[in-house]
Amino acid sequence: MLSIDPNELSERENYKFLVGSIIPRPIAFVTTLSEDGVLNGAPFSYFNIVTANPPMISISVQRMNGKMKDTARHAIAKGELVVHIVDEQNVEQVNKTAASVSVEVSEVILANMTPLASTYVHVPGVQEAKIRMECTLEKAIELGGVGDEVGCDLLIARIVQFHIDPILYDHGRIDAKQLRAVSRLAGASYAKIGEHFEMERPK
Repeated sequence: MLSIDPNELSERENYKFLVGSIIPRPIAFVTTLSEDGVLNGAPFSYFNIVTANPPMISISVQRMNGKMKDTARHAIAKGELVVHIVDEQNVEQVNKTAASVSVEVSEVILANMTPLASTYVHVPGVQEAKIRMECTLEKAIELGGVGDEVGCDLLIARIVQFHIDPILYDHGRIDAKQLRAVSRLAGASYAKIGEHFEMERPK
């Protein structure tokens, strides 16, 4: 067994250990609105559930050289975002939104995705996702980094409306086989759900 001190590694070396070890990771496709009304879209695999009471999710938006990314900046400024689940049908379009473009360019339009008006927030979602969650920003927390430089913006988002494709809905549950979600591994690698199995928790 190798024992490695992360303090002796570079940020990139730690990153490779993290993304290679913590797999598979669910992928959130997040839309936000800029101050000028441009619909921003970007994928994030530092994403998970926080609590069900009330329903909250977390998205960690990594900074580049201490500079806040558009998604975090817009979500904090507007207090709203829409989070979509990435699946086998939309993953290629979502991947196109990861391109580095100027703030005046909508990644959603660039990827030929279809904006869809939300019910309770001003930020549109996209039609291509089987699950989308309208959210308000509960809290943004600056974390990490070296010295005075912040490493990431941890967004805690409260879900105010679920939108679920009827094909997925099964007596109050989500049919994972119909959702066909994809997950992030390391590098350019992704994974499908794969084989399912069940195991009862001990009483």
